[in-house]
Amino acid sequence: MSTFLRLTKVHRLATLALLVVFSMSVMPVERAHVQAAVERSPGSRDRDSKVSSDLRGAGKVSLNDETRVNVILQITGKVSGQLNGLLNSNGVRVRRTFRDLSMQAVELPLRVVDELEAFPEVSYISTDREMSSMGGHLSVTTGADEARRQIDPLGKGSALDGTGIGIAVLDSGIDTNHVSFTKSSGSNRLRVVASRDFTGEGRTDDPYGHGTHVASIAAGNGRIAKGAYTGIAANANIINLRVLDARGTGSVSTVLGALDWLLVNHAAYKIRVVNMSLGMPAIDSYRDDPVCLAVRRLTTAGIVVAVAAGNNGKDAAGQKIYGGIHSPGIEPSAITVGASNTFGTDNRADDTITSYSSRGPTRSYWTDAGGVKHYDNLIKPDVAAPGNKIIAAESFNNLLVQQNPSLHVAVSPVPERRMMSLNGTSMASPVVAGAVALLLQANPRLTPNMVKAILMYTAQPLANCNAFEQGTGQVNIEGAARLAKVVRTDLPADTPLGAPLLTTPIIPTSFSTISDETFTWAQRIIINQTFASGPALMTQYQKIYGLGVVLSDGVMIADGVMVADGAMIADGVMVADGVMVADGAMIADGVMIADGAMIADGVMVADGVILSDNRMRANSAALAGDAASSMEIRIDAGVD
Repeated sequence: MSTFLRLTKVHRLATLALLVVFSMSVMPVERAHVQAAVERSPGSRDRDSKVSSDLRGAGKVSLNDETRVNVILQITGKVSGQLNGLLNSNGVRVRRTFRDLSMQAVELPLRVVDELEAFPEVSYISTDREMSSMGGHLSVTTGADEARRQIDPLGKGSALDGTGIGIAVLDSGIDTNHVSFTKSSGSNRLRVVASRDFTGEGRTDDPYGHGTHVASIAAGNGRIAKGAYTGIAANANIINLRVLDARGTGSVSTVLGALDWLLVNHAAYKIRVVNMSLGMPAIDSYRDDPVCLAVRRLTTAGIVVAVAAGNNGKDAAGQKIYGGIHSPGIEPSAITVGASNTFGTDNRADDTITSYSSRGPTRSYWTDAGGVKHYDNLIKPDVAAPGNKIIAAESFNNLLVQQNPSLHVAVSPVPERRMMSLNGTSMASPVVAGAVALLLQANPRLTPNMVKAILMYTAQPLANCNAFEQGTGQVNIEGAARLAKVVRTDLPADTPLGAPLLTTPIIPTSFSTISDETFTWAQRIIINQTFASGPALMTQYQKIYGLGVVLSDGVMIADGVMVADGAMIADGVMVADGVMVADGAMIADGVMIADGAMIADGVMVADGVILSDNRMRANSAALAGDAASSMEIRIDAGVD
């Protein structure tokens, strides 16, 4: 049985959850440099407009159009008296101010958009788009169990279980009565330490059912079914930020409200990790997208953000689609997570990427004054994690199970112990969020970029899957935790490039054994449209690991050498000359990504394949237009 949701307007957000389960050659670099990533002002580009393409299209209806729209207004610098006057004039209503993000949610007539754009302090205006959710053996097959057997070096002999780390979950709420959220040791003390509602519904429970499931994947305690469904960081604290309503939908402004709250309150609740199993179609470049900019602010503040890639990896006919990564998964500073299929086994030898998991490259764009579109074209996702048929906590009387009773898994008849099964990158993202909590418990001094690099470096490349599908591979929590523990904790901001990164003279053994299968780590990281590899990434300090630097942004490649202001990458790091995907292996029938092929605006990416404005189909046929005027998004088919 399958369900479809038809979206009839480009600016509406796709439902990103497969929510319902019905059942390179590399070149050595003598001195590699990379530009320190800064938050670029959107106005610094020779752009055609400061208005998003979907809003601009609507605004052209008529200069006298009184149709009311909700927009997100980004402001740079001090607001002038003239702009204040306009925002307080008749017909214009400021719905919400995000002080720490320098943004406002405004309701106004379409005719006012052009007037707003003329103010120099207005840097960008975009639609307040709809935001939607994406969506047993999990702790074994990911290596979380192996990681938990490792000792917390700072915890006097305690195991790694997320203790002391706060994970913020932006979703549809959490059923705090569920047993999964009590202390893992047997105490009934609740680990949901804060709950806030940003939907306006005045509740923080989970009538939809998505957020409870997601939160228990990241941090469920395993006190049900003798630990069969233990979450990744089973004793981490959880911060419940409800941004999706009772039907699983929200808006950019609700998400911005939660992210703005996080910037102010993260220290008070020891929040080091944020999970966002939600998203919207990627239209604006990450340089302009308001949610991406907010995510960037969080990472600069030292908070790791895990984001679901989306579930647009195939069309209604089951054919592969490329270029379907959703926002905020397009943001370089986020850890964007694709979904793998473990086929229900602990052994990882048969694992592969699910057919529905969104593939890169990112196809968000900005338009210059000449009308030319400039696509971001970043390699995403960064890593993959299990996301198919994941059993986790079921919130009481939730809408998903009401509409699809087969989601319920007969684990227990007690409401507070019920479990359900869901598919999607929504389920993969909290696996990574939980993994991050374990890494930060093992080494609290890790920066977001260090965490991201460690996860990519230790990942397991999956056979017959390319980088646009899996990033560097499937997350390997055992290896990541082992590596994180030996990273120095005395690395100040002015640590010189190339200084020893580890407390040991050599890198730990670069392979892991999980469920009797031994595999070699990827030993490389993604940098924008290419890869860096080699042991020096983990034995020497790289400036790209610092706060305020974006690991995957601002990189220029010239003849195999990274060039930019300031030395950011040390000698001994290997950098691929352009994008290499699977050494020229076939990624789909008739489609080949050539070794060393660069992705660029509108150019041929492979033999006979052109990336269109929206997505690329795997049969070499391009999709024309900015986006389909009517998109069919598969919510779930139940079988991958």
